[in-house]
Amino acid sequence: MSEIKACLFDLDGVIVDTAKYHYKAWKRLANEKLGFDLTEEQNEQLKGISRMKSLDIMLEMGGLTLSDEKKKEYAAIKNEWYKELIKDMSPDEIFPGVTGFLDELKEKGIRIGLGSASKNAMTIIKALKIEEYFETIIDGHKVTQPKPHPEIFLNGAKELGVSPENCAVFEDAVSGVQSAINGNMYSIGVGSPDVLGEADMVIAGLHEMSFEKLKSLEREM
Repeated sequence: MSEIKACLFDLDGVIVDTAKYHYKAWKRLANEKLGFDLTEEQNEQLKGISRMKSLDIMLEMGGLTLSDEKKKEYAAIKNEWYKELIKDMSPDEIFPGVTGFLDELKEKGIRIGLGSASKNAMTIIKALKIEEYFETIIDGHKVTQPKPHPEIFLNGAKELGVSPENCAVFEDAVSGVQSAINGNMYSIGVGSPDVLGEADMVIAGLHEMSFEKLKSLEREM
């Protein structure tokens, strides 16, 4: 049993949902640059994968081929449109229970960090006005290995000065939960137990979480 001294949070799907903004940007790219429409159903195939992989899938949908140079150009355009959209995000988009739980962790002296593969994480955190909660923010600019490699959370633990086994990770994706497991950390899945069953604990959202529930993990392990 290891005492939990720090919590590391993924951003998208745990603290806020940015999926709708990605969809709007990809849909605009499909409409204005690729000559077809992107449905919400088709957009499901683009969730949780890289920008370039998403573009490849879209090109397949439209029966199109582009040069590598053109693909890079279009991916960059999509990202600029996405960044414009997320600038208008507001604190009322934060999931229920998030700030209450973060306040409780601070009060109890638990260190708090963010571990997001997004290169736009800082923009989102500032728009949500919650940057003061996080002692460290490890984003896509600070890592070379994608999840399920544990690099992102190991870097977060290192910057907080806490051993990995004393950290708890909150993740909504299978690869993120595996990342925590691979880093020898407590893993808390945010979402469905059917999908995130590998995690040490699964919750529907941070509104279900408390300091006492967090500490119960220590007793169970």
